[in-house]
Amino acid sequence: MGIRDRPTSPRSPWQNAYAERLIGSIRRECLDHVVVFGERHLRHVLLSYMNYYNETRTHLSLDKDAPLSRTVQRAGRVLRLPILAGC
Repeated sequence: MGIRDRPTSPRSPWQNAYAERLIGSIRRECLDHVVVFGERHLRHVLLSYMNYYNETRTHLSLDKDAPLSRTVQRAGRVLRLPILAGC
């Protein structure tokens, strides 16, 4: 078919905008606030962030919903839950 893989240049957001945006979000929202103590700890932190990103974090492109949609509660209490051992 003549299809070949073409790697993008490092730190070139115009070549692979979606991957660069995700990596930037992970760095800004997660890794800049955590001291990582090894590969096992990093995997745990990234898994926790993935769950937060897909289940809890609101996204403007999804009309302030999460990728894994949830039901809207019209009444109730607002609770603060620590994520990644945060406040």
